[in-house]
Amino acid sequence: MTIRVLVCDDQVLVRTGLVTIIDAQPDLEVAGECEDGQTAVDLARALDPDVVVMDVRMPVLDGIAATRLLAGADVPRPVKVLVVTTFNLDEYVYQALRAGAGGFLLKDSPPDRLLHGIRTVATGAALLDPAVTRELVGRFATRIRPAEGRPRNVPLTPRELEVLRLVADGLSNNEIAGTLVISPETVKTFVSRILTKLGLRDRVQAVIYAYRHGLVT
Repeated sequence: MTIRVLVCDDQVLVRTGLVTIIDAQPDLEVAGECEDGQTAVDLARALDPDVVVMDVRMPVLDGIAATRLLAGADVPRPVKVLVVTTFNLDEYVYQALRAGAGGFLLKDSPPDRLLHGIRTVATGAALLDPAVTRELVGRFATRIRPAEGRPRNVPLTPRELEVLRLVADGLSNNEIAGTLVISPETVKTFVSRILTKLGLRDRVQAVIYAYRHGLVT
């Protein structure tokens, strides 16, 4: 199925770049574009896109408020929102996720990460930029209370454990691939297998699992 995307960014060059990247994909289609949060809300309700790519700092209505109106807990028919912004600030990350955003990416992310983010959010899964994950780990890993003792039987192979530890260090798939001298596609396969085996939803849960179970310190 084609994933229909609404792009909202007040910078014309950035918005045009996003539209061009998305429209070039056979499984993605730009349903519309706009430059402020209020128009994003109006267009989303009229066009019913699968995913809204939302900037944060915009006129009329900012992206966080627009996300809350589209994906908040009290919205009858929530729309999936991927927040894409220049600013890696704690307040934006938390506010976006609390507002109902399914993902948070930085604008300096490579195009393939943006496309992966759109496809991931479209499925209902959550996604955080690796740089954001690394920042959260750096700030809050010491506050995660380890479980009593280490698990006797973590259902992962030695290689999967190695990948999990690197994920917990905040490395992206490409960085893990470079560290282990394997392809990014192989890393994706390992990460997917790890999440499935451990019954986890996303990389953030994987990081918490690793710290709670003493796999990293």
